[in-house]
Amino acid sequence: MTPPSQHDPRPPYQQAADAIRRDIETGRLKPGQQLPSHRELQEMFNIANMTARSALRVLREAGLIYTVQGRGSYVADKPGERSSDTQAAGAAEGVQKKAEADPESGLATGSLPEVLQALHEQMRTLNAEVQDLRKEVDELKVQRKQP
Repeated sequence: MTPPSQHDPRPPYQQAADAIRRDIETGRLKPGQQLPSHRELQEMFNIANMTARSALRVLREAGLIYTVQGRGSYVADKPGERSSDTQAAGAAEGVQKKAEADPESGLATGSLPEVLQALHEQMRTLNAEVQDLRKEVDELKVQRKQP
């Protein structure tokens, strides 16, 4: 990702969003991969916090990324597939309700595409949590090595 150019007439948030978009489109940033935090984006692009937030908003509205509140922003599996963490929460609730619909068999009910989509959303949410836990473990290892 490259910092915004002073010669580019576009607003800095658009320049930052376009740089991240290029990294997504070229595969440098992979589906499910966590994006840098707002603070890291500020440093990378030499922009203000609200400018970094605006850049992420543009990408979220384009469906290129999704945000999990309190966890961060992640590259979407497919452009336009997910625009916010509310879809994931709704999908997880949908899976739970479908599974509860037939407690005797334990099988989820509803159409197969609905169940699969809900499970896919739940897996993405869990993947985000796993990535966060891995970071925490790495940080703890580093702290443990320090005297």
